[in-house]
Amino acid sequence: MKHGIHPETRPVVFRDRVAGVAFLTRSTASSANTVEWEDGTTYPVIDVETSSASHPFYTGTRRIMDSAGRVERFERRYGRAGAARR
Repeated sequence: MKHGIHPETRPVVFRDRVAGVAFLTRSTASSANTVEWEDGTTYPVIDVETSSASHPFYTGTRRIMDSAGRVERFERRYGRAGAARR
């Protein structure tokens, strides 16, 4: 790794306002807002709208599209025109 070309990383708290969860990690992002973490140290805080705690993919609340059911419903409603022509 070349010295002096990479941005400085520092501890930052990412706070998900929707889920009420906060993560302490290292990042190059900075913020003027600060928060006191559980260890008593003050860190910059960045508020995010979506994190792994609130995203539907990670929480298991995503909707699964039933494409096979839609095709079957379409064929029931309008018949199999392609099969009848053959």
